[in-house]
Amino acid sequence: MISKNQIKLIKSLGQKKARQQQGLFIVEGIKGITEFLKSEYVLKHLYTTKLIFDAPQGLISEISELDLKKISALKNPNTALAIFEIPTVKPSQNTGLIVALDDVRDPGNLGTIIRLCDWYGIKDLVCSNNTVDCFNTKVVQATMGSLTRVNVQYVDLESYVEAHNTDIFGTFLEGENIYTTTLPRQGIIILGNEANGISERIEAKVNRKVTIPQFGTIKETESLNVANATAILLSEFKRRTIEM
Repeated sequence: MISKNQIKLIKSLGQKKARQQQGLFIVEGIKGITEFLKSEYVLKHLYTTKLIFDAPQGLISEISELDLKKISALKNPNTALAIFEIPTVKPSQNTGLIVALDDVRDPGNLGTIIRLCDWYGIKDLVCSNNTVDCFNTKVVQATMGSLTRVNVQYVDLESYVEAHNTDIFGTFLEGENIYTTTLPRQGIIILGNEANGISERIEAKVNRKVTIPQFGTIKETESLNVANATAILLSEFKRRTIEM
Protein backbone atom coordinates (compact mmCIF):
# COMPACT_ATOMS: atom_id res chain seq x y z
CA MET A 1 0.00 0.00 0.00
CA ILE A 2 0.97 3.61 -0.49
CA SER A 3 -0.29 6.32 1.86
CA LYS A 4 -2.24 9.44 0.92
CA ASN A 5 0.67 11.61 2.11
CA GLN A 6 3.09 9.71 -0.11
CA ILE A 7 0.75 10.09 -3.09
CA LYS A 8 0.39 13.82 -2.34
CA LEU A 9 4.18 14.29 -2.21
CA ILE A 10 4.79 12.38 -5.43
CA LYS A 11 2.05 14.26 -7.26
CA SER A 12 3.45 17.59 -6.08
CA LEU A 13 6.83 16.81 -7.65
CA GLY A 14 5.21 17.35 -11.04
CA GLN A 15 5.61 21.07 -10.25
CA LYS A 16 8.97 22.87 -10.43
CA LYS A 17 8.30 24.83 -7.23
CA ALA A 18 7.71 21.64 -5.24
CA ARG A 19 10.80 19.97 -6.70
CA GLN A 20 12.91 22.93 -5.64
CA GLN A 21 11.38 23.07 -2.15
CA GLN A 22 11.72 19.32 -1.53
CA GLY A 23 14.98 18.87 -3.43
CA LEU A 24 13.48 15.80 -5.09
CA PHE A 25 12.47 14.62 -8.56
CA ILE A 26 10.82 11.60 -10.17
CA VAL A 27 12.18 8.91 -12.49
CA GLU A 28 9.82 6.37 -14.07
CA GLY A 29 10.39 3.02 -15.81
CA ILE A 30 12.92 0.21 -15.53
CA LYS A 31 15.53 1.64 -17.93
CA GLY A 32 15.64 5.13 -16.43
CA ILE A 33 15.59 3.99 -12.80
CA THR A 34 18.34 1.43 -13.42
CA GLU A 35 20.57 4.14 -14.95
CA PHE A 36 20.03 6.46 -11.97
CA LEU A 37 20.65 3.67 -9.45
CA LYS A 38 24.05 3.03 -11.10
CA SER A 39 24.95 6.72 -10.93
CA GLU A 40 25.94 9.11 -8.13
CA TYR A 41 22.32 10.21 -7.70
CA VAL A 42 20.91 9.47 -4.23
CA LEU A 43 17.74 7.36 -4.07
CA LYS A 44 15.04 8.62 -1.70
CA HIS A 45 12.47 5.87 -2.33
CA LEU A 46 11.47 3.34 -4.98
CA TYR A 47 7.92 2.12 -5.60
CA THR A 48 7.69 -0.95 -7.80
CA THR A 49 5.30 -3.69 -8.85
CA LYS A 50 8.26 -6.09 -9.27
CA LEU A 51 11.21 -6.49 -6.90
CA ILE A 52 13.85 -6.49 -9.64
CA PHE A 53 16.03 -3.54 -8.64
CA ASP A 54 19.36 -3.50 -6.83
CA ALA A 55 18.61 -0.96 -4.10
CA PRO A 56 18.60 -0.92 -0.27
CA GLN A 57 15.62 -2.86 1.12
CA GLY A 58 14.51 -0.02 3.36
CA LEU A 59 14.11 2.25 0.33
CA ILE A 60 11.89 -0.08 -1.74
CA SER A 61 8.14 -0.53 -1.48
CA GLU A 62 6.32 -3.17 -3.47
CA ILE A 63 2.98 -1.74 -4.64
CA SER A 64 0.11 -2.82 -6.86
CA GLU A 65 -0.33 -1.76 -10.48
CA LEU A 66 -3.36 0.23 -9.35
CA ASP A 67 -1.27 2.19 -6.85
CA LEU A 68 1.40 2.77 -9.50
CA LYS A 69 -1.22 4.31 -11.78
CA LYS A 70 -2.22 6.65 -8.95
CA ILE A 71 1.28 8.13 -8.68
CA SER A 72 2.50 7.87 -12.29
CA ALA A 73 2.44 10.75 -14.77
CA LEU A 74 2.42 8.25 -17.65
CA LYS A 75 -0.67 6.94 -19.44
CA ASN A 76 0.86 3.46 -19.33
CA PRO A 77 3.09 3.22 -16.22
CA ASN A 78 6.15 0.99 -16.61
CA THR A 79 6.71 -1.17 -13.50
CA ALA A 80 8.22 1.41 -11.16
CA LEU A 81 8.56 5.00 -10.00
CA ALA A 82 11.52 6.29 -8.03
CA ILE A 83 12.22 9.50 -6.16
CA PHE A 84 15.80 10.81 -6.23
CA GLU A 85 17.49 13.77 -4.58
CA ILE A 86 18.38 16.74 -6.79
CA PRO A 87 22.19 16.97 -6.59
CA THR A 88 24.32 20.03 -5.97
CA VAL A 89 25.08 21.76 -9.26
CA LYS A 90 28.60 21.21 -10.56
CA PRO A 91 30.31 24.11 -12.35
CA SER A 92 31.04 23.48 -16.02
CA GLN A 93 34.54 22.25 -16.89
CA ASN A 94 34.91 24.96 -19.58
CA THR A 95 36.83 22.59 -21.83
CA GLY A 96 36.00 21.09 -25.21
CA LEU A 97 32.59 21.80 -26.70
CA ILE A 98 29.82 23.20 -24.53
CA VAL A 99 26.19 23.30 -25.63
CA ALA A 100 24.15 26.29 -24.40
CA LEU A 101 20.37 26.66 -24.64
CA ASP A 102 18.67 30.04 -24.85
CA ASP A 103 15.09 29.70 -23.57
CA VAL A 104 14.27 26.20 -24.85
CA ARG A 105 10.82 25.45 -23.44
CA ASP A 106 9.72 22.03 -24.69
CA PRO A 107 10.52 19.15 -22.28
CA GLY A 108 10.86 16.65 -25.13
CA ASN A 109 13.39 18.87 -26.89
CA LEU A 110 15.50 19.31 -23.76
CA GLY A 111 15.39 15.60 -23.00
CA THR A 112 16.49 14.75 -26.54
CA ILE A 113 19.28 17.34 -26.42
CA ILE A 114 20.57 15.84 -23.17
CA ARG A 115 20.63 12.41 -24.86
CA LEU A 116 22.49 13.91 -27.82
CA CYS A 117 25.07 15.48 -25.51
CA ASP A 118 25.58 12.09 -23.90
CA TRP A 119 25.90 10.36 -27.31
CA TYR A 120 28.44 12.86 -28.64
CA GLY A 121 30.45 13.09 -25.43
CA ILE A 122 29.43 16.62 -24.45
CA LYS A 123 29.95 16.84 -20.70
CA ASP A 124 28.42 20.27 -20.05
CA LEU A 125 25.02 21.61 -21.07
CA VAL A 126 24.44 25.21 -20.01
CA CYS A 127 20.85 26.48 -19.91
CA SER A 128 19.40 29.96 -19.56
CA ASN A 129 17.28 30.39 -16.45
CA ASN A 130 14.11 30.41 -18.60
CA THR A 131 14.89 27.04 -20.16
CA VAL A 132 12.65 24.18 -19.00
CA ASP A 133 13.76 22.43 -15.81
CA CYS A 134 15.91 19.36 -16.52
CA PHE A 135 14.22 17.58 -13.58
CA ASN A 136 10.78 18.02 -15.14
CA THR A 137 9.32 14.51 -15.26
CA LYS A 138 8.88 14.63 -19.06
CA VAL A 139 12.47 15.78 -19.53
CA VAL A 140 13.84 13.03 -17.28
CA GLN A 141 11.76 10.45 -19.15
CA ALA A 142 13.02 11.68 -22.54
CA THR A 143 16.68 11.48 -21.47
CA MET A 144 16.45 7.70 -20.92
CA GLY A 145 19.11 7.94 -18.22
CA SER A 146 21.48 10.29 -20.06
CA LEU A 147 20.88 12.95 -17.40
CA THR A 148 23.18 10.90 -15.15
CA ARG A 149 26.11 11.54 -17.52
CA VAL A 150 25.58 15.17 -18.60
CA ASN A 151 26.20 18.09 -16.26
CA VAL A 152 23.27 20.51 -16.67
CA GLN A 153 23.75 24.00 -15.28
CA TYR A 154 21.30 26.94 -15.19
CA VAL A 155 22.86 30.39 -15.49
CA ASP A 156 22.38 33.96 -16.61
CA LEU A 157 23.36 33.02 -20.15
CA GLU A 158 24.44 36.51 -21.20
CA SER A 159 26.88 36.81 -18.30
CA TYR A 160 28.09 33.24 -18.83
CA VAL A 161 28.92 33.83 -22.49
CA GLU A 162 30.57 37.19 -21.75
CA ALA A 163 32.92 35.48 -19.28
CA HIS A 164 34.29 33.06 -21.91
CA ASN A 165 36.99 34.10 -24.35
CA THR A 166 36.28 31.47 -26.99
CA ASP A 167 34.36 30.86 -30.21
CA ILE A 168 30.65 31.44 -29.59
CA PHE A 169 28.59 29.68 -32.25
CA GLY A 170 24.96 30.42 -33.01
CA THR A 171 22.62 29.14 -35.72
CA PHE A 172 21.20 31.75 -38.09
CA LEU A 173 19.80 31.66 -41.64
CA GLU A 174 22.48 34.12 -42.80
CA GLY A 175 25.38 32.24 -41.14
CA GLU A 176 28.31 30.38 -42.70
CA ASN A 177 27.60 26.92 -44.11
CA ILE A 178 28.30 24.44 -41.28
CA TYR A 179 29.63 21.91 -43.78
CA THR A 180 32.28 24.20 -45.29
CA THR A 181 33.35 26.55 -42.49
CA THR A 182 36.33 25.83 -40.24
CA LEU A 183 35.28 24.31 -36.92
CA PRO A 184 37.45 24.25 -33.76
CA ARG A 185 37.75 21.52 -31.14
CA GLN A 186 36.28 23.73 -28.45
CA GLY A 187 33.80 26.55 -28.08
CA ILE A 188 30.20 27.21 -27.09
CA ILE A 189 27.33 26.20 -29.38
CA ILE A 190 24.15 28.17 -28.66
CA LEU A 191 20.70 26.90 -29.66
CA GLY A 192 17.65 29.13 -29.36
CA ASN A 193 13.98 29.09 -28.46
CA GLU A 194 11.64 26.90 -30.54
CA ALA A 195 9.58 29.85 -31.84
CA ASN A 196 11.96 32.82 -31.70
CA GLY A 197 15.45 31.36 -32.05
CA ILE A 198 18.38 33.02 -30.28
CA SER A 199 17.41 36.23 -28.47
CA GLU A 200 18.89 39.57 -29.58
CA ARG A 201 20.90 40.02 -26.39
CA ILE A 202 22.55 36.62 -26.82
CA GLU A 203 22.98 37.11 -30.58
CA ALA A 204 25.07 40.17 -29.78
CA LYS A 205 27.57 37.87 -28.04
CA VAL A 206 27.84 35.37 -30.92
CA ASN A 207 31.06 35.72 -32.92
CA ARG A 208 30.58 32.71 -35.24
CA LYS A 209 27.20 32.59 -37.01
CA VAL A 210 26.57 29.30 -38.82
CA THR A 211 23.69 27.81 -40.76
CA ILE A 212 22.52 24.32 -41.70
CA PRO A 213 21.85 24.61 -45.45
CA GLN A 214 18.50 23.54 -46.84
CA PHE A 215 18.77 21.08 -49.73
CA GLY A 216 15.09 20.72 -50.64
CA THR A 217 14.04 22.37 -53.90
CA ILE A 218 10.77 23.71 -52.44
CA LYS A 219 12.04 25.79 -49.53
CA GLU A 220 8.89 26.28 -47.49
CA THR A 221 10.20 24.84 -44.22
CA GLU A 222 11.22 27.85 -42.13
CA SER A 223 13.50 26.11 -39.65
CA LEU A 224 14.59 22.84 -38.10
CA ASN A 225 13.41 21.55 -34.76
CA VAL A 226 15.98 22.65 -32.14
CA ALA A 227 16.81 19.07 -31.16
CA ASN A 228 17.30 18.07 -34.81
CA ALA A 229 19.55 21.08 -35.33
CA THR A 230 21.57 20.09 -32.26
CA ALA A 231 22.08 16.59 -33.67
CA ILE A 232 23.36 17.92 -37.01
CA LEU A 233 25.70 20.46 -35.42
CA LEU A 234 27.22 18.02 -32.94
CA SER A 235 27.64 15.38 -35.63
CA GLU A 236 29.52 17.81 -37.85
CA PHE A 237 31.70 19.18 -35.06
CA LYS A 238 32.64 15.69 -33.91
CA ARG A 239 33.21 14.40 -37.45
CA ARG A 240 35.71 17.19 -38.06
CA THR A 241 37.47 16.42 -34.77
CA ILE A 242 37.93 12.79 -35.84
CA GLU A 243 39.36 13.87 -39.20
CA MET A 244 41.92 16.24 -37.66
